[in-house]
Amino acid sequence: MEEPTPGTRLTPPEQLDVTALIKQVVEEVTRAQQAYGETAYKAELDEERKRREQLEQRLNDLVEENKHSRMAAEEADRSATIRAELQRLGVGKVDLAFKAIRDDISRSENGRLVGKTEAGEVSLRDYLTAFVHTNPEFLPVRISGGSGITSAQRMFSAGGPPIDLEHIRPGMSTEEKERARHEIARIAAQALRGS
Repeated sequence: MEEPTPGTRLTPPEQLDVTALIKQVVEEVTRAQQAYGETAYKAELDEERKRREQLEQRLNDLVEENKHSRMAAEEADRSATIRAELQRLGVGKVDLAFKAIRDDISRSENGRLVGKTEAGEVSLRDYLTAFVHTNPEFLPVRISGGSGITSAQRMFSAGGPPIDLEHIRPGMSTEEKERARHEIARIAAQALRGS
């Protein structure tokens, strides 16, 4: 193609070629910018989506952890309340009694602890009182008699000569073993009293 000389006008086909070339370059630049912008926009959207998913997962974990903490606190409060009431009622074997009744006690709709019976739900205090009355083996053993030596202690202390440690051996008769046990208990009681 010849270069036009100054002052001459370009013919229309030559103008179209330059215009088409400019349009083509502009379109290519625009497409490249759009492709770059879309790629950057997609990358940014993907990054935001990942952050959002991580935050949602962390929030779900915290909600679950909070739920477990509340359940543990509720169980600890329930356990402490039941044990305190058992102690107030004079139960000597609190842990054993608690294990026996823990499944029968729950929270009512209004948040109070109630015991489940065949007749329906009753308050915690009423349930535990009835339980203790029907199961006196959970109460401490009552020691009969007053102060001083009991007849059983008198009987064993006067049951024969004192037992020497060298006489305690395997193969002793049941009576000798029992007498040795009581003699050891008598000596220990004397040592505790200081006499």
